[in-house]
Amino acid sequence: MTPEDDAQRQQCVETIANILYRNTPAEQLQTLEGIEQAIRTHTQRAVLPQLGVFLLQQRLAQLMATNGR
Repeated sequence: MTPEDDAQRQQCVETIANILYRNTPAEQLQTLEGIEQAIRTHTQRAVLPQLGVFLLQQRLAQLMATNGR
């Protein structure tokens, strides 16, 4: 990963963390276990599915470009 990509990734992670923080009940953020559970729940419901769709779309675009040659 280039330093530029790493910096952009870090900024995106901080943005996502702020959004998830605002949407997590305060009582869930009182313990390390609660924080871990909140992160897992949010990422499984909202973040990971979108990453999967994005990667699939990229792969399909590659396949179409290869087959279209």
